[in-house]
Amino acid sequence: MIPFDQISTIGQTVIFMSKQERQTRILNAAVELFIHYGYDKTTVSDIARQAGISKGAIYLHFNSKDHLMESLLTRELMTYHEKWMSLIEEDPQGGTIGGMYKNILLAFGSSPFVAAIFRQDSRVLGSYLHKPDSFFRRRQRGTQFEFVQLMQEAGVIRPEVDSKVIAYIMSMLSFALVAMDDLIDPQTAPPLDDLIHGIADLMDRALTPKSGGDSEAGKNILRQLSETRRRALEEETS
Repeated sequence: MIPFDQISTIGQTVIFMSKQERQTRILNAAVELFIHYGYDKTTVSDIARQAGISKGAIYLHFNSKDHLMESLLTRELMTYHEKWMSLIEEDPQGGTIGGMYKNILLAFGSSPFVAAIFRQDSRVLGSYLHKPDSFFRRRQRGTQFEFVQLMQEAGVIRPEVDSKVIAYIMSMLSFALVAMDDLIDPQTAPPLDDLIHGIADLMDRALTPKSGGDSEAGKNILRQLSETRRRALEEETS
């Protein structure tokens, strides 16, 4: 006899799936609906319908819509960090400030949901964003200031620049990249790829030491930061 929680239907077709396959289907349905309609306007029934499963099956994985959202946030951020490090490792200049910035922004721009997370988009994330025990309130944020200092010590960023000022500018640029569509007609903007490479070139020209910077030293720092963030995200699901 097949357990109920391994049975789902699409139309009149009965399909069998593992627990992991069903959870993935639920999260994929949720991210699509949250981006399109927002967290508040999306119900658990909507997600079940989109996923082609029963509402009860969702509660076999998640005890509430908030719990589902937190699992989705964790999954999407882990995917983003994996994409980010993969691009950096493949790029010989990935550890320089220009290469690092280019690849982070490329990874950043590959997911509308990740963009919504970083700009804390209230339309997509809805009331969950402001809950006192939300993922955003619990999660400790690393500072750009500490990162810039590490990169200066490794010879990747010029040591004489003011690390606090540079850290603030970097945060501004990251936020602006995902928020500009709400402020300026996208039709007037240059292609995203050109924009990302332009920002990376400016950062390189402004911050890279005359020696060219130590890409491998920069990659080592990014590997350490990526591992720290990965562990922090895993703790969210444990």
